[in-house]
Amino acid sequence: MSHKLQVGEMKASYLTEKEIWGHFNYIFSSKSKNSTTYKFVLIKSLLENLYNVNAKLELNYFQLFSSFARIYWNLVIHHDLNQINMIGKKAEVQTILLKVKDENSVPNSLVFDKLSDELQLKIINRVKSKCKLNVMGAIYGDTGHTIYDFDNKKDIIKINPSYYAFMQRFQRVLTYLTNYQLALFLEKFNDQGNTTNILIKVENVSKRSSLAPFYQVLAAIYDNSCFYCGKSIKAKNQVHLDHFIPWSFVQADQLWNLVISCVTCNLSKNDKLAKDVYLSALIDRNEQLLSSPKVLQRDDMQVYTNKKLKELYEYSIENGFTDFWVPIRAI
Repeated sequence: MSHKLQVGEMKASYLTEKEIWGHFNYIFSSKSKNSTTYKFVLIKSLLENLYNVNAKLELNYFQLFSSFARIYWNLVIHHDLNQINMIGKKAEVQTILLKVKDENSVPNSLVFDKLSDELQLKIINRVKSKCKLNVMGAIYGDTGHTIYDFDNKKDIIKINPSYYAFMQRFQRVLTYLTNYQLALFLEKFNDQGNTTNILIKVENVSKRSSLAPFYQVLAAIYDNSCFYCGKSIKAKNQVHLDHFIPWSFVQADQLWNLVISCVTCNLSKNDKLAKDVYLSALIDRNEQLLSSPKVLQRDDMQVYTNKKLKELYEYSIENGFTDFWVPIRAI
């Protein structure tokens, strides 16, 4: 009954890659009791938050379940996908979201980040409260009590260093496997097309519809020029925000990974990794951001370090982003 645990301590501090693959293979297999999509969405949430941990590899529940709530809202409300393998039944988190939707007369067309901040906070707290009981211990049990420590009273998990390094190294593969297994599960209990159609929806549930809030912060140090090519951008409608480390890899929006770009560079770079000279420039830019007390209060900047950004860059290369990009002007 690991899923009912309130506190869990890691039973092993070091595991080999073979042992960790074995645990993930178990979670994705029929041997693991997956009556809902909870485990898949929790793994997606962990992968999204790999670089939001502190120096002790701790992650607070609010950050973790902010991702969980957003993914679930977009699956349940926006895409109308059932999350449990029983006809006529609904997963408990699914029921929570449907109730919030009805209470607030929210149309199905609204994705999570289009909701008001107040409503998002209400959803996250309700989801967090329910998942503390039913979710945190489930993957903990499936991995033989090795993946993380967790404490439902302190609202925090501490990821096993072996798992953390493994998830960094195999982040792209794990993201694909999790999305695919989630799509397979959903296909069985939803009449919304084949696995490919559902997979497309699953792959995009974490995307924001707008990065405008990030632009408002970056605009304070914006000098009317593109981060990459230096071209002057005077019209606001010509300003793009680009994920320096491609979103398809990191699948999260952090201020320290976003830069202001011209249209040409943003479209040309697309899903590529910029050459390392731009990594150095981004590190300098982030140091400038950190000089602002207001920016330093942000959750994503409180856990940022230059070392993390360098590691993310190196792991993105290791995960196959080897088609290095430079602006057309620089070629």
